Amino acid sequence: MKFYNLIIKYRFWLSLVLVGVGVILNLTGTGFWPTFPIYFVALIGLLSHFFIGPLRLIQEPMEKGNIEEVEKILNSVWYPNLLYKPIRSTYYTIKGNLAMMNQDFDTAEKHLKKSSDLGAPMPEAEGANKLQLGMMAMQRGDLKQGESYIRAAIRAGIPDKESEAVAYISMCQIFMNKREFRAAKDFFRKAKALKPTTKQVVDQIKEVEKYISRMPG
Repeated sequence: MKFYNLIIKYRFWLSLVLVGVGVILNLTGTGFWPTFPIYFVALIGLLSHFFIGPLRLIQEPMEKGNIEEVEKILNSVWYPNLLYKPIRSTYYTIKGNLAMMNQDFDTAEKHLKKSSDLGAPMPEAEGANKLQLGMMAMQRGDLKQGESYIRAAIRAGIPDKESEAVAYISMCQIFMNKREFRAAKDFFRKAKALKPTTKQVVDQIKEVEKYISRMPG
């Protein structure tokens, strides 16, 4: 596995070396066909570098929490628009998540929108993207846009119960603001039924619960 990762990491330069070897062999009298396999392997290396990229290398540093290495790998993608569409979507998702970690919400929104427009490789990833966009819209006070994104996230599917509870409690708050209390209560029940355990989500549900019992409908 480590050897394969090294090949991915340096395949662009290895491909150039192979091209150089092929040219030298041709200049020293070796015919084209004997050197064709060298050119062919070099071509595959160059194409995979630009169209597939190095995103396979991200898994290990992500698991270790080595964000600097993740950013370094992402920065090694010279032309993101050349990446195969599902890989490009994943690339922008990761870029967006890193920007969110750095509290750079404008950049995060830009990247996540690109990923969403491309279509995530898995519906669950698309749902997570749209939920993040919805939460950022709510932070800006744009409840209409927030509702639109969060509804889309719920339709696409959200990968874990904690995030799903966040989606429902956010919809509850939106409908409380719109004074549509019956719908707000329905979303609140859905959020509570998921039994989230994350302190932040639990505290949010407890806070909303103070008001929900007083509402008509």
